[in-house]
Amino acid sequence: MVKPISKIASAIAPSATLAISALAKQMKADGIDVVSFGAGEPDFNTPETIKEAGIAAIRANKTRYTPAAGIMELRRAICNRMKEDLGLEYEPSQVVVASGAKHNVYLAIMTCCDPGDEVVVAAPYWLSYAEMIRMAGAVPVEVRAEASAHFKITAEQLEAAITDKTKMFMLNSPSNPTGMVYTKEELEALAAVCEKHGIYVLADDIYYKLVYDGIEYTSIASVSPAMKEQCIVINGVSKTYAMTGWRVGYALANPTVAKAMSSYASHSTGAPATMAQWAAVEALEGPQESVEEMRQQFEKRRDHLVERMNKVPGVSCIKPQGAFYVMMDMSSFVGKTMYGKVIENDGDFAQLLLEKNLVATVPCTSFAAPNYLRWSYATSMEQIDKGIDRLEEFIANA
Repeated sequence: MVKPISKIASAIAPSATLAISALAKQMKADGIDVVSFGAGEPDFNTPETIKEAGIAAIRANKTRYTPAAGIMELRRAICNRMKEDLGLEYEPSQVVVASGAKHNVYLAIMTCCDPGDEVVVAAPYWLSYAEMIRMAGAVPVEVRAEASAHFKITAEQLEAAITDKTKMFMLNSPSNPTGMVYTKEELEALAAVCEKHGIYVLADDIYYKLVYDGIEYTSIASVSPAMKEQCIVINGVSKTYAMTGWRVGYALANPTVAKAMSSYASHSTGAPATMAQWAAVEALEGPQESVEEMRQQFEKRRDHLVERMNKVPGVSCIKPQGAFYVMMDMSSFVGKTMYGKVIENDGDFAQLLLEKNLVATVPCTSFAAPNYLRWSYATSMEQIDKGIDRLEEFIANA
């Protein structure tokens, strides 16, 4: 009899986001008219100039291995973009290109954390964070913020969570799943705590271009020289340029961390596909008008979805400031019977909503936000209206 798989692998929980998306896609493939709000990716097409750059790279036979940290042209383009957009100055040697921002988060955790180390995570958080921490043998420590605090933790909460085992603090702003954005003053307060304790900060800035209401975005890495030294900035081209399937993310860190992350990549995956890297160069260096066009469309969709959702009896949401997600509070239905089933949690509600009225959302218990459903408004106005109409009908007929 073959021996069991590792304890770490056995303990990994499957992604609730991918599970609900897979189910919705299967139902659609079976000819069922599902309205899906599950996927965390723009519904826009990759801009033509970027696609053409990828095609041109293939035709120019740029199809061979590249350095593990990525081609020099892309690392330079990343440095230039970060300086222009966020005021952050890095050398190409401090950049690690990987197969999506997700992979860079994993590389950063593996580089900085030993088994038994604690990683403080601002919650609600993207569900993969906790699993990646556990995969490194480290321990996730949730610090949870409620809707009344706009889902943002305070410096006092962070301080209270830090122990002598704390190695890293993870922050995602704009946040997946809440869409909330930390102000410069809030980031300065959090940074002061991290500087005091000398812990690493993983700053997931992947949605930095998708902020609304005239908000000026600040990366925590930019608040002080000490914070920049302790910070690993995670970013990529997937959300900003509608390039999710191209799988190009990047990290910026101090030379020691960047070199170690590059070594991890070299012994695991290597760099992303060469032609995808060249497409990313065009994304970062080429015309940027499409970025603002997409941002404006997302802002209009957000306004519409929030307005309609808050008119539905029994549910509510606060208006997010960035990304493309809305957190729907469905706690009023917990303990009630709907369609012959007692609703015990957000998962029950989401499952019934999909089965009865063909609306796919993401239950947020695994995001450390029980009794909420995440709705992605990376979809058309027509689909938003269709989904809310079905939600109203679902509740009214229960």
